[in-house]
Amino acid sequence: MHNQISTLSTNLLFPTSTHSQNHDFISTHYSPIFNKFSRRKTHKSNLKRLTSRIVQLTKRKQLNQVFEEIELAKSKFGGLNTIVMNAVLEACVHCGDVDSALKLFDEMSKSRSCRVDNVSYGTLLKFSAGDLRRANGLLARYGFVFHEGGSPSILIYNLLMKGYITTGAPEATFTVHNDMLRQGLKPDRLTYNTLILAAVKTGKLDFAMQFFEEMKDAAWKYNLKDLSPDNVTYTTLLKGAALANDIHLLQMIMMDMQTLESLSIDRVAYTALVDALLSCGSINGALCVFGKILKKAGENSDLRPKPHLYLSLMRALAHSADFLMVKNLHRRMWLDSSGTVTAEVQKAADHLLMESALNAGQVEVAVKILSEVNARWKGLSWTSPGGQAAVRLEALLGFDRSIFYPYVLPQVSVDDSIERIMIPFEEARPVQATTLLKEVAMRFLKESVVPIIDDWDNCVGLLHREDCSDLNLPVSAMMKSPPPSVAASTSAGRVIDLILEKRYKMMIVVKDTNMYSSYSSRPVGVFTCEHLHKLIKPATKEPGLTSLQERDTE
Repeated sequence: MHNQISTLSTNLLFPTSTHSQNHDFISTHYSPIFNKFSRRKTHKSNLKRLTSRIVQLTKRKQLNQVFEEIELAKSKFGGLNTIVMNAVLEACVHCGDVDSALKLFDEMSKSRSCRVDNVSYGTLLKFSAGDLRRANGLLARYGFVFHEGGSPSILIYNLLMKGYITTGAPEATFTVHNDMLRQGLKPDRLTYNTLILAAVKTGKLDFAMQFFEEMKDAAWKYNLKDLSPDNVTYTTLLKGAALANDIHLLQMIMMDMQTLESLSIDRVAYTALVDALLSCGSINGALCVFGKILKKAGENSDLRPKPHLYLSLMRALAHSADFLMVKNLHRRMWLDSSGTVTAEVQKAADHLLMESALNAGQVEVAVKILSEVNARWKGLSWTSPGGQAAVRLEALLGFDRSIFYPYVLPQVSVDDSIERIMIPFEEARPVQATTLLKEVAMRFLKESVVPIIDDWDNCVGLLHREDCSDLNLPVSAMMKSPPPSVAASTSAGRVIDLILEKRYKMMIVVKDTNMYSSYSSRPVGVFTCEHLHKLIKPATKEPGLTSLQERDTE
């Protein structure tokens, strides 16, 4: 690919002849003025289509095809303009070929048919920001190209500062800012917003507020509305105040937002404000702002809150046991929110509704909600907040009123060793690792998993039915290795937990480790999910309720 760009670059930028190439586009009219205009218009239209084509190829990461299209276009159109070459540069960067991008950039800076502009540098810098020494080298090498009226372009410095933040080095942003000031450049809104972001990421809120005040002073001094703080500015500051848990700073920022006449607060800024108030423990303040959002949304639908904001409020209110408010938000989320209420969002909202009822001491209401949640979502994860609330509720209800219809093991004590209930290894009929799949394929009609052994009768893996892909391959090529195993002295309860938690179809039982034995991992038995189903007996359950354990062992 590097060879491609080196061979193409000279021809792309310095075509040798354009007379024959343009022949196809010459009009048949005899007027020289009309002919000249027609050729120019056709040439521009074709280059526009070429740029669009390069963008499409870039999205598919077909860089080789981009180079071929450019070579063909050169032979037809002659010189290629800056817009087209910037699109090729973007393709190189998007495909990760930075060397070709640098080579093309160098040729563009020396070309007569096109030139390097701020878009060119910004495109290259987006990639080079990952290598800050390379980015700084580009500034030093090509700095003379990027001057506007004798002054360096502020866009370059803004992109470089953004690159430092993106690559996890926000402190270096302040150094770039100092260098920019030495060049006599005046920061613009993007500069200040980037500096404030860097200060927040480094935990220097005093720096962030200093840049914020400088920004406002400069906007007032030079009467520049484009320099005034915008929604991005305030959103960044709000996140910083939330991270520092500084309610006083948060209130000051909120007051500044509401008194700035030139600011039209958008949905993102309002959402950041509510989230910040919740982070600082001001639930009442968050509800006041949320009510204001809903009121303004009646006039401007763009302000309708996203489902995320409803969940944030419900989470805080559930923790404070405000069941009625959570219930109201749960109901209104479908009606008043903007965007799609996904299944995951709805599930989280149901869990929070149950949790809020439980925290409010309304156990019977929580039981009813849990029954509905369990039936609607076919169970829930124990590790989720809703699952943890369900565990608390189960503990309060006791075994007799269990919502989840627990299984019992009447013939097994969970404290017994797995050796007492395992299946002897020979009865599992292990298969030699070198055996071809076609020789044992019929076994998988009835068995979902088969143990695989080596020449020394050690279990080296498990072959699952769904992994059987080639009849002519040995089973060892398709098995999963190493197999999950436990010592023979492991309790039956622990093995059952592993089967349910990890969803193993089979576990190998091996002899207990013996430092004097070379066969410490010799298999003595297996325990399968199918065998577990034969041992369990379901307890009586209420009609219409489903089981977490039943779902987990499917």
